[in-house]
Amino acid sequence: MSQTPRTLVGGAPETTYVLRFDGRELTAQAGQSIAAVLWGAGILAWRTTRQGGAPRGAFCGIGSCYDCLVTVNGRPNQRACIVPARPGDTVTTQEGTGHAELGV
Repeated sequence: MSQTPRTLVGGAPETTYVLRFDGRELTAQAGQSIAAVLWGAGILAWRTTRQGGAPRGAFCGIGSCYDCLVTVNGRPNQRACIVPARPGDTVTTQEGTGHAELGV
């Protein structure tokens, strides 16, 4: 049996809940960022660039860059690496600027 940090210290999340990403239910643990929830589910890209539609996910992981942008509960341009996941959140892949309806 392989050891993980959790099995070594005996830790377990106190609270788990569900959020939705592009219609898919994902389990989140209390204190996780949205990026951590997505990574845990094996999702590595959740934004496309406005020119070329190239996939992007987390780059710096500390909120300094803007590669990890997602739309959370209808609000575009949220940095997944620093936004805490909340019970019932609806997270969607962000395409381009996240403001397609404005034509910008």
